[in-house]
Amino acid sequence: MFLPKYPDNPTPPPVYTHAPIDPTPVRRNVPSLSIDQKTVAAVLVGGVVLTALLAAVAVTAISVAIAAVVMRSLLREHNGR
Repeated sequence: MFLPKYPDNPTPPPVYTHAPIDPTPVRRNVPSLSIDQKTVAAVLVGGVVLTALLAAVAVTAISVAIAAVVMRSLLREHNGR
């Protein structure tokens, strides 16, 4: 009842052939980034300007903080007298 049924004339298994591998890989063109001296100079100048602005802001903040501490000290002495 549950026995498998085999074909009367067995056929050989199919033979698979693989496609040949292409020895040369496909090369894709990557857009080139042309960097000239003007671009490098512009980036350097921009970096210097931004660094100078950051330094100016930091110096200003420190100066304001010192002035606030001095003013607070002077006002505290003045109110204490």
